[in-house]
Amino acid sequence: MGAVKVTGAAVAGVLAATGALHAVWAVTPWPLRTPEEFADAVAGTDGGMPPAAACVAVAGLLGAAAYLVGAEAGVLPEAGPARVRRQGVRAVAGVMLARGAGGLVLVGGGLVARSERFRRLDTRYYSPLCLALGTGAAVVAAAGRK
Repeated sequence: MGAVKVTGAAVAGVLAATGALHAVWAVTPWPLRTPEEFADAVAGTDGGMPPAAACVAVAGLLGAAAYLVGAEAGVLPEAGPARVRRQGVRAVAGVMLARGAGGLVLVGGGLVARSERFRRLDTRYYSPLCLALGTGAAVVAAAGRK
């Protein structure tokens, strides 16, 4: 398997798993114990769980992103116009890179008020993961399907 396929498969797999986790969060704060603990660790606020509809919407978007990257990398079956798929992968790359960089600058830099726990988790895990996913999606987009 070529480097683009491996990259696309890895990015698509992580996006799909993250989407599944967001779907789980529509009904439970798992793996955290309480909605308050979830809000602190995942949103950086002292509120409760986000609305279930928001969790399902994010899950759907992450699932679509996983499909787009996987299909463009050639590890999932293609559907729809190639041009739309390519633009979708570029959008996935842009959104993930923006989320990663934005998290490091805005949250990590203290420009957006969030809990200390979220700031630590975002700086160590969430933002770097988004940057890695965005970079991987950009590699798939730049390679383009022949």
